[in-house]
Formats: sequence, structure tokens, C-alpha cells
Amino acid sequence: MSLLKSDKYKINKKNLADGLELMDEIEDSTVKVAFFDPQYRGVLEKLKYGNEGEKRGKARSSLKQMDEDTIIKFIKEIDRTLKESGHLFLWVDKFHLCQGVLSWFTDTNLNLVDMIVWDKGKIGMGYRTRRKSEYLIVFQKSPVKAKACWTDHAIPDVWEEKTPKIHPHSKPVELQRRLIAATTIEGDVVLDPASGGFSVFEACKQLGRDFIGGDIEYGEN
Repeated sequence: MSLLKSDKYKINKKNLADGLELMDEIEDSTVKVAFFDPQYRGVLEKLKYGNEGEKRGKARSSLKQMDEDTIIKFIKEIDRTLKESGHLFLWVDKFHLCQGVLSWFTDTNLNLVDMIVWDKGKIGMGYRTRRKSEYLIVFQKSPVKAKACWTDHAIPDVWEEKTPKIHPHSKPVELQRRLIAATTIEGDVVLDPASGGFSVFEACKQLGRDFIGGDIEYGEN
């Protein structure tokens, strides 16, 4: 089965694309692994950083935000495009981790199976404790399997990696590379519908995996 319904978007390219429109072009059950880093600002709104746009995080605050309904639409489309037993790696911050995200997965075939803490090696914002970590929640599409679908059992659940500031939400390429290597084989497709700085694409290139993804602001025509 071919991956895409038309030639509107390309494999192994930094597509300039709305993520929902891109996924609408992907056939059912054709993707082995997906990464999703929603552009939400729940923690910033909760803490009411009124000077954020002028004095802190200007690049971050200028990005188009996703409301909860949009995030749920992304997750349902990821569920549709994933193969059986495929994985979704969902990036969340402390606020969303504590609030809980399982309500986003109602009426999907995605099951929470693990979580990784990413120690970014630098201090961020916070009225009380200062944020140093982000969290990668691991979901697997039914049926849930471990040994047959995850081959690298040396990945720690706390991962320290500094990353260059290519994008306001730059993510660790080496961690993503290890996860892709553990859950895919040659010929599998990796999806990132909100690619940002395209760190997942970089990890795929290092492994020789096919990538389909795009970003509404950082993609290329």
C-alpha cells in the first residue's frame, strides 16, 4: 500500500503544511512511529507571564498555539495512520503531565505504556521550582506488545542531552534517534505532523528511515 493519497506532500522533505491537512493525505495504518509536540501554552497561561512577549520567550510566544480540541484531532489522526502496535511519542511539559492527558485519548486505540524524562541540562522558567525537564509519554496502538516491537532495552527513563536552539521547542535528536531505532526497521515510516525544527527528520536521516512531516511555519515549499 502506498503511503500518500496524492503528490501534494513529499516523503523525506520539510513540508510546509498544516499537520491535520498533511495527515489527511496519509493512508490508514501505514505509519510505524509518530512523534507529536503540540504547540500549547497551558503552563504559560496558568502562570500568567504577562511580559513573555517582550522580555522572555519572544520566539516561543509568537508561534501559533493549539487549543485542546485541535490537539485531540491530531491524536485521532495519528491513531488512524499508525500501524497495529505502532508507537506515539508525545511531548508534554510539567503542567500537562500533572493535569493529565488521558482524556485526549478517549475513543482511540492508543495505550499509555511508558514515559521518559528529558533533562535539558539548563534551567528554565518557574515561580517556585525552575523547570529543567520535559516529558515524553509513550503510547502504543493496540495490540500492546513489548519484545517484538521495542528492540533497544538500554534506553534510560531519564535522558540527559543538551540541544542547540534551532527552534523555540528544539528537541533532543539523539534520544529520538534511539527511540526510532528501537521501534522501526528499514522501510518503516516515521510521522511528525508538527515538526518545528525537524529534529525527528534529522534522526531519521541518520538511520535511513523514511520521514513524513511538516510544519505550518518552519516548513519549506
